[in-house]
Amino acid sequence: MSSTSEDCKESAPRWPRARRFFSSSRASKMASVGDNARPPTWSMGILNDKHTVEVPGSVLLLASHRNEPLGLRNLSARTSHSSMPTGFAVDVPANPDAARDQADQKTTSDGTIILDPQPEESANDPLNWPSWRRDTALLSLGFYCMIGGGITPLIAAGFTDVARDYNVSVETVSLTTGLYMMGLGLGSVLASPTAILWGKRPVYLASAIIFIATCLWAAWSPSFSSLLAARVFQGLAISPVECLPSATIAEIFFLHERAYRIGIYTLLLLGGKNLVPLISAAIIGRLGWPWVFWIVAMVVGLGFVLLFLFVPETFWDRTPTRRISKRPGMLRGISSRLTLPHGAASRRNSISRSECAASGQEQVSKAGEAPPMPGADTGASCTPIRRHVGFVDRPSVDGVDVAGQSHEHVDGSRDRRSLPDAQAAAEDGDGDGDGDVEKASLQSGAANSEAYTHTLRHMPAQTFVQQLKPYHGRLNKDKWLKVMLRPFVLFAYPAVLWAAAVYACSIGWLIVISETMAIIYRDPHSYNFSALQTGLVYVSPFVGGILGTGVAGKASDVVVRIMSRRNGGLYEPEFRLVMTLPVLLTTVMGLMGFGWSAQEQDAWIVPTLFFGILSFGCSLGSTTSITFCVDSYRQYAGEALVTLNFSKNVLHGLVFSLFVADWMATDGPRRVFMWLGIIQLLLLVTTVPLYIFGKRARMWTARKNLMEKL
Repeated sequence: MSSTSEDCKESAPRWPRARRFFSSSRASKMASVGDNARPPTWSMGILNDKHTVEVPGSVLLLASHRNEPLGLRNLSARTSHSSMPTGFAVDVPANPDAARDQADQKTTSDGTIILDPQPEESANDPLNWPSWRRDTALLSLGFYCMIGGGITPLIAAGFTDVARDYNVSVETVSLTTGLYMMGLGLGSVLASPTAILWGKRPVYLASAIIFIATCLWAAWSPSFSSLLAARVFQGLAISPVECLPSATIAEIFFLHERAYRIGIYTLLLLGGKNLVPLISAAIIGRLGWPWVFWIVAMVVGLGFVLLFLFVPETFWDRTPTRRISKRPGMLRGISSRLTLPHGAASRRNSISRSECAASGQEQVSKAGEAPPMPGADTGASCTPIRRHVGFVDRPSVDGVDVAGQSHEHVDGSRDRRSLPDAQAAAEDGDGDGDGDVEKASLQSGAANSEAYTHTLRHMPAQTFVQQLKPYHGRLNKDKWLKVMLRPFVLFAYPAVLWAAAVYACSIGWLIVISETMAIIYRDPHSYNFSALQTGLVYVSPFVGGILGTGVAGKASDVVVRIMSRRNGGLYEPEFRLVMTLPVLLTTVMGLMGFGWSAQEQDAWIVPTLFFGILSFGCSLGSTTSITFCVDSYRQYAGEALVTLNFSKNVLHGLVFSLFVADWMATDGPRRVFMWLGIIQLLLLVTTVPLYIFGKRARMWTARKNLMEKL
C-alpha cells in the first residue's frame, strides 16, 4: 500500500458512502494500541463487521507479494480431519520478517519458488515422487473421472428406445437420470468420510469394481425397476470422482502446481459430461442402448487397471509438530482468539519475545465470544500469529519442474515449525495445565495418521510392487458419523448455502435439458432426430463449457485484482460475486431462448446454440460458486465440496427429474424453460444482499462456530 495521502485519494471509490477499507493513515491508526477507532462502515460496497477488521476469508495483499489471511485468530480449531489438506493446524509468524529464514526452506531447482508444502527428506513422501509419476497418477485418475462424469446423461439420446423396450413413457425414463443423481449425492456423503478414515486408494478401487458390476447389472436388467435400481447403485459407485480427486491433487502437487492440474481434472470431468453422451448416442444408434453399458464396463475395466497400477495411496500427515505451551493463549492457536492489534505496523515489524514477556498481558477470547475491537488497548503489542492457509499462493512461476528441488540447508527431520513465545513458555513451565489437555487431544486425534506416516518416513523408498497394496488400515481415529454429518452443518453458513444453490442450478439446468433431449429432438412432430443426431447436439455445450471454464478463471482473477487494488490491497471473497452478472445474463438467456425456440420449432441450430450459451454461463456459475465458497471458508473446503455436490445431485437433480418431463409434456418447453429462467433470475438476485452483508455473515459464523459444536 502507498504511504501517501495522494495515492489514497486517487484510489478512493467513486461512490460517496463507500470508503477504502485501509488507507495508510487508517492502517497506522488501527496499528496503534490505544486507538479506539472502529472499522469503516463500508468498503467497496461491502458492510464491514462492527467490531473487528479481522474477518476469516479476507486476505491482505502485502507489498512484498505475500498474501496474509486475516481473521485466523477468530477461527476455532478443527475437531476432525478433512479430505482436503487445509493447513489450519499450523502456527507460524504473521509477518514475513519473522518467518523462518528462506535458506532453511526447500525451493524449486532454480530457487525462484519456495515449495509449499515443504516436502520431507523421505523418498516415500508423495511430494518427492518424480514429476512423471505424479502426472501419471493425475492422468490415470482423470481418465476414470472423465468416464464417471459422462454417466449422468449416458442414455439420454436413447430414452425413446428404453421406453419402447420396457413399455413405459419417455417421461418415466427420465427417472434413470434423477435416481442416478440421488445415488451420486448420497455416495459423496459416504465416500468422503470413508476416504478420510481409511485412505483414498481403497475407495477409488472399490468404486471402480462396483461401477463395473452396476454396468453389467444395467445391461442385463430384465425390468425397468431393475434398471432404476442399477442406476442408483451406479451413482453411489461413481461418487468419488466428484469429491476426492481435488484432495488427491492437493496431496501430490505443490501449491504453485495445483491450479494447472486441477484445471486438467476439471476439463476431463466436465468434458466427459458432453463427450460420453455423444459417443453413447452413436452406440445406441448402431447396437442398441444395452450395449452402452457393456462398452462402458470394458472401458471402466481399463480405468481400474490404471488406478491399481498408477494411483497409490497419497495420504501423508503434514501436521507440523511444535512444543506445546501451557499458556492458554498460545496453546489453543486457532481455537483461541488473541486480542492483539493486527494493523500494518504489527504485520511488518517483529517484536521480540522478551518484550512480549515483559508486557505480561495477553487477553484471550474464547471461541463463540465476540472479539474485542482491534483498536482496544491490550497493554501489549506482541507479534500476531499467522497460520498457513491452503489455496493462498506465494509468488509463483507456472510450469517449473520441481523434480530437481533444492535440498540444501534442510535438516533430515520432519518440517517442524515452532512459535518462539510458545517455546519460551514451555521452557519456563508457567501455565495452568491446560496445555496437557490440549496436547493429549492433539496426540489422540493424530495417532493413527502419525503412525502410518512415521512408518513410511523411516522406510527405504517403496518398490512398485509395495505401492500396489490396496489397503493400509485406518489412518485416524475420527468418528465416521461425525465426519459424515459435518457437510450438512455448512448449510447454516450463508456463503455456503448461496454457493450450493448456484452450483446446483449451474450444473442442474444442463441435466434438465439432457432429460428432455429425446422429447424435443427425437419427437417425430418436431426435429425427428436419430439417436446419433441427438448426441451430436452435445458438441455445442461442450464448446460452451470449455470457453466458460477458460474465461471464468481469467476474468475473475482480473476483477479481483482490480477491486483489491482499489480496496487498499484488501481482498474480500465477495469480490468474486461480481462475476454473477455475466452468469445471470447468459444462463437466463440460454434457458428462455432454448425453450422458446424449441416450442416454435425454429431451425435446429437455434435451440442448440442457446444450449451452448447456457453451458457457457453454467461453467461461469459453477466456477464462481466454488471459488467464492472456498475463499470464504478455506478451512472447510473439503466439507464444502461435499455440500455443493449433494445439493446439485439430490436437491436439484433428483427433485427436478420427478416432474420436469411430465411438466414439459403438459405445458410445452416454452413455458417450462421460461419459468426455469425466472427461477434462475430470482436466485442470482440474492447475490446483491450477499455481496453487501457477506462479510458480516462470515464473522457471524466464526462467532457461532457451528462446525466445531458438532
